[in-house]
Amino acid sequence: MISARLFRSPAARSFAQTRGYASQVAKFEGKKNANGKYTVSFIEGDGIGIEISKAVKSIYAAADVPIEWESCDVTPILVNNQTAIPQAAIDSINKNLVALKGPLATPVGKGHKSLNLTLRKTFDLFANVRPAKSIEGYATPYENVNTVLIRENTEGEYSGIEHTVVPGVVQSIKLITREASEKVIRYAFQYARSINKPKVLVVHKATIMKLSDGLFVETAKDVAKEFPDVSIDFEIIDNTSLKLVTDPSKYSDVVMVMPNLYGDIMSDLASGLIGGLGLTPSGNMGDRVSIFEAVHGSAPDIAGQNKANPTALLLSSCMMLQHMGLQSYADKIQSAVLKTIASGPENRTGDLEGSSTTDHFTEQVIKNL
Repeated sequence: MISARLFRSPAARSFAQTRGYASQVAKFEGKKNANGKYTVSFIEGDGIGIEISKAVKSIYAAADVPIEWESCDVTPILVNNQTAIPQAAIDSINKNLVALKGPLATPVGKGHKSLNLTLRKTFDLFANVRPAKSIEGYATPYENVNTVLIRENTEGEYSGIEHTVVPGVVQSIKLITREASEKVIRYAFQYARSINKPKVLVVHKATIMKLSDGLFVETAKDVAKEFPDVSIDFEIIDNTSLKLVTDPSKYSDVVMVMPNLYGDIMSDLASGLIGGLGLTPSGNMGDRVSIFEAVHGSAPDIAGQNKANPTALLLSSCMMLQHMGLQSYADKIQSAVLKTIASGPENRTGDLEGSSTTDHFTEQVIKNL
């Protein structure tokens, strides 16, 4: 696995090489507007979302990125007692084909389901891509992390199919379909090929869930025949968990792909190896629309206090830029962010054991462009 030491000259390396993102699959079909810029829907989010979104806008303006932001309000509504996204937001994202999203907090006690889940289902965002890579200048117990995890994003235990059998007994159904499994597994193979990873690792628990995970495994075997240049291997989720925290370097040459719940847990575990969700980018890919997001929470306890770390949203926006074909701007911003983090605790926010404010961090990134 590539260690953090390889980040010593990030500007000299391509974005795809240094962070392991790819954009050849789920190709962006958006067009420039009359001003010669792309329009991106921006869901600023809740809590600290407003502050970190402001940081992104300031850095993009300083870097002269050819993007115009279109504010997008996804405050949920109930349609036939089901959580839905306002039509204006749906229209904006379908028009622009790409969105950047800050952290969202689902309203409590108002009958709404998860807003993040609602967005995934609304736009059929079938794959969640979560790279995690060690960052020079911010030490963790692991110096050699370089993982890429792809999570099926639409079904599994998160299908929302559950009911009370009798009082005190509930049943939650895990839904696995060949169609959804095939789509995300094929994406994983194409993604591995595009970033020069030689292997796809299918993570499962088919030893116990013989039908559901068994279908996922069998589908993977079928899809693998289409990619003779990319090898395939299989691993039980228990073993992956143990081995990943024992020696993450074993996963440097693979793209992991797994059903929804496993991916949710394992992607956060990988983030913990590099310092937490505040350093982790994320992209949700669909056939037409893609939404890139910070996966950390809205942190209402520090909202409005100029303490928030915008790194995750910035790196997610860099994934977005690469997806849009704006590689040089992605390189420039990513390099500036990594240089700022490596420059010392005075330029890092409190979650990274630093003393910087959000505004100061933003100013330093702009200086390092």
